[in-house]
Amino acid sequence: MDIATLVGMIVGLSLVIGAIFIGGAVDVFVNVPGLMIVIGGTLAAIMVAFPFEEVVQAFVAGMKVFGSRKARTRDVVNIMVKVAEISRREGLMALENVSTENPVLKKSCQLIADNADPALIRDTLLIEITSMRRRHQVAQDVFKRLASLAPSFGMMGTLIGLIQMLSNLTDPTTVGPAMAVALLTTFYGAMMSTMLFIPIGAKLRARTLQEELSLQIIFEGGKSILENNNPMLVYEKLSSFLAPKERGG
Repeated sequence: MDIATLVGMIVGLSLVIGAIFIGGAVDVFVNVPGLMIVIGGTLAAIMVAFPFEEVVQAFVAGMKVFGSRKARTRDVVNIMVKVAEISRREGLMALENVSTENPVLKKSCQLIADNADPALIRDTLLIEITSMRRRHQVAQDVFKRLASLAPSFGMMGTLIGLIQMLSNLTDPTTVGPAMAVALLTTFYGAMMSTMLFIPIGAKLRARTLQEELSLQIIFEGGKSILENNNPMLVYEKLSSFLAPKERGG
């Protein structure tokens, strides 16, 4: 599980909820019609903006940000060094039997075992990177649009509340409570956008960049193994992807 994502979400919500409790009347922050406008309107609009399948895929991807973290750069470098050690010790053909859950790494090992041209490995991984970018971009676009739609529907709910309030000003004592209810939808929209949609979209982008870097390391590692399967030389080349403090050892 990605602890940072979970902790950040919990801390953020806890601070907002805590501030509401400290302020007193908690029930004034609950307005069912306002939630219907913001949540229902946002979901309806996103269904219009994107195909249903892409919306579902985006929400599935959004749930995965709370799951296990992607492999760190150093871990990917170490994996490629181990692959180089196997090829050095047992020969390139032994890479056919490398066991891994990463389909791209498995494909790369198969290409290396077949002594494929480095250009073929590069082209194959470029296709993988392009395909991955396209899939991930869809999910990022969905959450970016959600982040803009939620506040818009919040403002729409506020306008509806203000119109209803202004159409009935016979009792001045109802103006304050009515204004508070009208502003709640803006609050709901801002909360959903800043605490949910924007952070998840940013996390998805970070995951995309990390996965793209991992694919580049796999390509460079495979190319180095074909050129010279000395594990030390492979590490020296791939260590360029690491921060200075992570190199060595």
